[in-house]
Amino acid sequence: MKSTTLLTPCLALLLASTPALAQREMRELNGYFPFTPVASAEAWGARRLEIERKVLVASGLYPFPEKTPLQPVIHGRVERDDYTIDRVFFQSLPGHFVTGNLYLPKPMPKVPMPGILCPHGHWPDGRFMDLGSGTAATQQQIKMGAETLECAARSPLQARCVQLARMGCAVFHYDMLGYADSVQFTEHRHGARKAGFLSPQADLRLQTYFGLQTWNGVRALDFLLSLPGVDAKRIGCTGASGGGTQTMMLSGIDSRITAAFPCVMVSTAMQGGCTCENTHYLRIGQGNVDIAALTAPRPLGMTAADDWTKELETQGLPDLKKLYAMLGSPENVTAHIATQFPHNYNQPSRLAMYAFFNKHFQLGHQGPIEEKAFPLSSPEELTVWTGNHAKPSGDQIGDAHEKAICAWFTKQDARWQTMPNTADVLIHQAWETIVGRKTACEARHEVGAKVDHGRYLHIKGITHNLTHREDVSADFLFPKAWKGKAVLWLTLKGFSSLHDASPKPEVQKLLDEGVAIVCPALYLEGATQQPKAGDNLKAKVDDFREFSGYTFGYNPPLLIRRVHDVFTMIAMMQTQDPWPTQAIEIKATDGAQPIALVAGAMLGHTVSAVDAEPADFTFASLNDPWDVNFVPGAVKYGDIPALIRLNAR
Repeated sequence: MKSTTLLTPCLALLLASTPALAQREMRELNGYFPFTPVASAEAWGARRLEIERKVLVASGLYPFPEKTPLQPVIHGRVERDDYTIDRVFFQSLPGHFVTGNLYLPKPMPKVPMPGILCPHGHWPDGRFMDLGSGTAATQQQIKMGAETLECAARSPLQARCVQLARMGCAVFHYDMLGYADSVQFTEHRHGARKAGFLSPQADLRLQTYFGLQTWNGVRALDFLLSLPGVDAKRIGCTGASGGGTQTMMLSGIDSRITAAFPCVMVSTAMQGGCTCENTHYLRIGQGNVDIAALTAPRPLGMTAADDWTKELETQGLPDLKKLYAMLGSPENVTAHIATQFPHNYNQPSRLAMYAFFNKHFQLGHQGPIEEKAFPLSSPEELTVWTGNHAKPSGDQIGDAHEKAICAWFTKQDARWQTMPNTADVLIHQAWETIVGRKTACEARHEVGAKVDHGRYLHIKGITHNLTHREDVSADFLFPKAWKGKAVLWLTLKGFSSLHDASPKPEVQKLLDEGVAIVCPALYLEGATQQPKAGDNLKAKVDDFREFSGYTFGYNPPLLIRRVHDVFTMIAMMQTQDPWPTQAIEIKATDGAQPIALVAGAMLGHTVSAVDAEPADFTFASLNDPWDVNFVPGAVKYGDIPALIRLNAR
């Protein structure tokens, strides 16, 4: 067992000046996100687990919360000649309704039928979308060749649901947050709040619009699979834009989806602009192409248009084809490239999707599948809220509802955190994902100026992390009677806090015992706030881009970058030739205690002891996402007490 001196830390100190250090790369959603290749199918297995866990942690769904009763209500059937439309609502968690329409073939097939989930994406009015008869927008779609039927031009969302039902599929078309019948959220694009989603306390527990939207999708899949006559072996998911984001996320984390067709979102460019597409950690070390690859080797179809996906044919698709070939299923990945059209889920894209599901679900339709006209359904025919089914009101909507959902997720965390022999394993795995880096790396040390103090040397140096292309400068106090032991001394006050003209008493005691001391200048030492990603710097007051997920979804929090510095220094201390260290301890003072605790929890027995001195710090006490110690998810995964337990193992 590793020795620990771990009391609760105090971090009231934020330093006023920032040294002139170059910032490490800051990424944002408009960056470049190439696929990370793997050398073998075996290597993909490990890489796949890493991506999937990151999506789950980012969603706040690691582990899954309790699946409470859906209590579905199916009513108000609309009869058409060759399909029907039912109105559906159910509870993805107590008091929160998922709303949508169920399209079924008519007559119902005598054999099990495929089921298709359809998250709609960010289109005007969502499920109720109607560009209008004879309007300029409708006519423009027909003129450019994007549509041939006016009904489909008015609502491409209804068009795909109708055609899939006509092909023999059960189709559930459900609302994304704040659209159509999803009235419990009056908005989900707003600035930071003191409570509810986009608040610091929600961020610390990874409670986000993205996570709730993803959970709604998981429960929509539960609903679809509960229907009589649905074939569990043939379950698809397809959507475009934000619906494409949800399609790749759902198929990535839920293998019950056996074929996926995300449209106009699989890209190495812009990754998705909405709060329901961004969250903490989601795209650190990965992007949408990596996330879409989670579907492999299950069938995966995609589309590209004249938007951020326009380079899919050369950036992303070749990587996915190589992966599928490596996994023995080269025929299972395809893409419809139509960059003559703007961002869409238009008829050519839908025809490619119909052919995709016809092939992989063996629907048996011969020749090219063509759409035919259908009667456009009005919002009055589609809405789930009718005279017998009143829409939510009062505390069931708005801020009160958001707070209730956050409270439910917090209660779920309390439930799994009490599981014996399980909680700390999950917590450790989650912190591994938050840290996002292996402890081992290749490090090379460059020695600088030396000052001889008689019984010890003061040496300056720079350690180059060759694996991650980062540098850490440090001061070394090296006793001439060194006995093979070293202390990594972490402080946010700099080297002068332990050695000015002479060593402080505690430091002198270690030197007298033959212990070497390494004091790194942790990244942005002295910073008073965390740096923000580019989009956030342009955000206005009460702008949804101020949501910390737009920074920490693409960049590690500052405290985690400092943990990475610790890993760099430990790697150097273990391998420094000709004086490799035989025993390493970590000591933290002056506000560096949480850095030491996180690093120690990850390093395990690589270090023999962690000494984090007394103070009164918890992550839960933070109310500013730009505090230098703010780490999204830190409270969800146990806060300081859990880190203390992990260090003591």
